Amino acid sequence: MSIIDRLAIGLSALCGVHCLATSLLIGAMASLGGVLETPIIHEGGLMLAILLGAIGLGAGALRKGTLLPVAVGSLGLGVMAGAMSHHHSAMETVYTLIGVGILSLGHLLNGRQHSH
Repeated sequence: MSIIDRLAIGLSALCGVHCLATSLLIGAMASLGGVLETPIIHEGGLMLAILLGAIGLGAGALRKGTLLPVAVGSLGLGVMAGAMSHHHSAMETVYTLIGVGILSLGHLLNGRQHSH
């Protein structure tokens, strides 16, 4: 069998895998999309973020006595919580991303304080 035949067979196989994977992925995304939009996912994620923020930022505040990371992190959590009032809209995504960024900044500030 020539190299061209092998390449053609390989390309055909890749084409088949791509076609099957695309169909499966689109079907899975359609099914998972509804699950990921349920309120319990958003509420659970926010609760987890609050819990981890309280533990991580709180421990840092107790250790170093500085409240700036807690204040910044709390602002981020507040923005994330407020985003939930914009049910499944583009603004929910925008505010969530802003809140996540602010919360991450709070954790970054907290981490930097631990290293000094």
